[in-house]
Amino acid sequence: MTIWVNEQIDPSGMIHACIACCDETQAQACHESYQQNLTEMQKESGWEARLRTVESWDDVPVNALKLD
Repeated sequence: MTIWVNEQIDPSGMIHACIACCDETQAQACHESYQQNLTEMQKESGWEARLRTVESWDDVPVNALKLD
């Protein structure tokens, strides 16, 4: 099973927002939203929106909103 994990990460590597789901289309839409919601100041200081895949719910950060 492929699980899509969207994360907004600050310059220190701390995850501030995380949503995980099994639907690639939904994950792509979420990722675009995460990118658009970062301000220019955040981007310049090193914030990033990251989309990655994992194979198990055990590999999803515990603080994630998990959509099935």
